[in-house]
Amino acid sequence: MPDAGSSFTIRLAETKAELRAAQRLRYDVFVRELGGGGEMVDHEAGLEQDKFDPYFDHMLAIDNLTGEVIGVYRLLSGDCAAKLGQFYSEDEYDLSVLKQSGRKLLELGRSCLHPDYRGGTAMYHLWNGLAAYVNERKIEVLFGVASFHGTDVQKLAQPLSMLHHNHLAPPELRVRAQPGQFESMDLVAPQDLDRRAAMVQVPALIKAYLRLGGFVGEGAFIDQAFNTTDICLILDTARMNSRQRRIYGGVQRSE
Repeated sequence: MPDAGSSFTIRLAETKAELRAAQRLRYDVFVRELGGGGEMVDHEAGLEQDKFDPYFDHMLAIDNLTGEVIGVYRLLSGDCAAKLGQFYSEDEYDLSVLKQSGRKLLELGRSCLHPDYRGGTAMYHLWNGLAAYVNERKIEVLFGVASFHGTDVQKLAQPLSMLHHNHLAPPELRVRAQPGQFESMDLVAPQDLDRRAAMVQVPALIKAYLRLGGFVGEGAFIDQAFNTTDICLILDTARMNSRQRRIYGGVQRSE
């Protein structure tokens, strides 16, 4: 597994070639692997791209042994969203409570790793890079859509219900799926939940946000183009406890 002997550089894309490298990795993961699509996907060139890309910062994880981009994160600040006219996830979620909060916001998206680097240290390094980015810009609330593979909510009834009952955001942070696109996540009564079975179905990225004290918005969104069921994750840095801050900031110490 390449990750075992690799060191990584985490930095923002600075050139068109670096953005293309990120889009190629996104194509491999979201289109080839997961069966997604999109209006601007370039199948001939193997690029997963959209109209929002020029407004985002693109954080790259680069394997120093190969020089290849093996991980990406897409980041959009509130200031850049204002220039664009919207956040990406506003097509799926009503973000009014966040936008009216007066707090500094950062939208996250398109996070993915090359398959050979999953389960290793690459995501740890990406999270360190994200923490540094957030600290430097004094970001207060992070949010973004995260996905379950597939569009049949009944097959996802246990994990969606577990998130709804146990991790629903407080009212001041509770975004809601847009009217007409709202799918209830309250599908299984609390007493009928099998938390162990539910967590098995929860993607690793969502689990990571939950460990940091993250919440979910109300309702799921079915993204037919990407063949996913989306939820909105919200992380309020002011609510993180000391242990969560150590994990998020990448500070390691022996116990």
